[in-house]
Amino acid sequence: MNFKIREAVAADISQMCRLFQKDLGYPECDEIIVEKNFSSMDNSREAVFVAVTDDQKICGVIHIEKYRVLYFPTMANILGLAVSAEFRRQGIGSALLLRAEQWAKENGIGQMRLNSGGTRKEAHEFYRAQGYNDEKTQLRFVKVLN
Repeated sequence: MNFKIREAVAADISQMCRLFQKDLGYPECDEIIVEKNFSSMDNSREAVFVAVTDDQKICGVIHIEKYRVLYFPTMANILGLAVSAEFRRQGIGSALLLRAEQWAKENGIGQMRLNSGGTRKEAHEFYRAQGYNDEKTQLRFVKVLN
């Protein structure tokens, strides 16, 4: 199967939303949220790349940002990586990661980071196979503000 990696555009929102729902595991995601967040992205510090088949079907997406904290050099943070289940194990995830790593280098960043849910065992094996090391276990705390 042939595919290419390119920067995402607004016309990709519907297909990206379906990937986030089905393949990233966020069924509550809707196109309004994706459109709002995509249109307000700060292109000086984040990017979205998609994998597209020859027939223009988006089969994968990666969202990356510059991650700056006071206590560590700037890293590139992968905010989300999804590959459609029907297209997995064909090099798409690897190609998206490589494009994100290239973006990081282009932006003077020398280290990548990402978080992956504890139950995503296949994803963990994929990241390890790509040279990523799991350095710690942590909990995520969320509070809904009214």
